[in-house]
Amino acid sequence: MNDQTRWNKKYKERLQDLKLPQSNPRLKNMTPYLTGGKALDLACGLGANSMFLAGLNYQVEAVDISDIAIQYLRELADKKKLNIHARISDLTKEVIWENNTFDLVVITYYLDRSLFSKVKDLIKAKGYFFMETYYESPRTDGQGVSNQYKLKPKELLREFADWTVIYYEEHEAEGRQTILCQK
Repeated sequence: MNDQTRWNKKYKERLQDLKLPQSNPRLKNMTPYLTGGKALDLACGLGANSMFLAGLNYQVEAVDISDIAIQYLRELADKKKLNIHARISDLTKEVIWENNTFDLVVITYYLDRSLFSKVKDLIKAKGYFFMETYYESPRTDGQGVSNQYKLKPKELLREFADWTVIYYEEHEAEGRQTILCQK
């Protein structure tokens, strides 16, 4: 099963049980720093973070490999009249944006380390990067997610050491690592 088929299946199942997707709670806590402009939501899934950001006056570009997720987001954004441009993209093959384009880039629960350098180029001076995903926590070993899709301890701190870190957390019990940093 290819990635698109796998994710389409996953989102189709989620939509059967879902009323509205919920945005990331730690992203919501960063509202004082989220002042609008252009945002990019990579691996956006059903678009909860995209909708949240559009509600904060961001022009949002949202991308995901799943055509089911993107169609859902397009319909919801149209219905709610949100400024979201959603498109299908395989992030392992293409990342096509001009440098210094975005005020904010968001990635939640997707890890492709090759994107880090591109993300750094995409964000404008004084722009922000928010990421949250799994990490190799001793308390969550063997709980479903392969280590290849988990960050190493303090990996985001090392990767963005030359940026201003506004918020950073490694939550061992949940096995997640979160960062908000400014270029």
